[in-house]
Amino acid sequence: MTPSYQRLLLKLSGEMLAGDQGTGIHPAVLSGIAQEVGEVHALGVQVSIVIGGGNVIRGITAASHGMDRSNADYMGMLASVINAMALQDALEKAGMPTRVLTALEIAQVAEPYIRRRALRHLEKGRIVIFGGGTGNPYFSTDTAAALRAAEIHADVVLKATKVDGIYDSDPEKNPEAKRYEALSYDRAIRDNLRFMDQSAIALCRENSLPIVVFDMNVSGNILKVACGESVGTVVDSDETGE
Repeated sequence: MTPSYQRLLLKLSGEMLAGDQGTGIHPAVLSGIAQEVGEVHALGVQVSIVIGGGNVIRGITAASHGMDRSNADYMGMLASVINAMALQDALEKAGMPTRVLTALEIAQVAEPYIRRRALRHLEKGRIVIFGGGTGNPYFSTDTAAALRAAEIHADVVLKATKVDGIYDSDPEKNPEAKRYEALSYDRAIRDNLRFMDQSAIALCRENSLPIVVFDMNVSGNILKVACGESVGTVVDSDETGE
């Protein structure tokens, strides 16, 4: 198979690591993700990953229950570092070289995020995992993914989800929900489609970064997307696919 992208950023939610458990980290899920990522890495694609911390704590949810929002968001950032370390372990057990770079300085377990260092790791064929979000409260890991992708000049952002693309309404609640094959940034923002934060979509638009939203639970989908196959929903500046 021939890759369509030289450098990509994969956005994973923390909840995805929990599997059917709902919370925590499921070792079998980690191993599966590592295998999927390894197939793409084996093609010579430079792979970076941003991972959330929602399987441990979601800052915005904790804040809604009375916790100080900034404090809750920092806790979420620390949770994402835990997930980054777990994913690093799984990838390295599968034989892939990795580096974890964090927006929060935790020198004992990860390198601090430095853009040029991240680029150098990618050029050397290492998988780079970004933890700690943006390092600032009130910003989601979706926004962190868009920011890091722009900074490292990624060709595409792959947004891994539990559904097979973007719908005009929740497909679990509305059996008549329409799935989009393609979508423009402007349409996604105008219709307030919640597959990513609007600030993240706007940042991708400003930097002409296409987004592919796909079902991570289907084996082989990351590889298919990386090789340009029609999987999920593509979000870019093209209006024709709507």
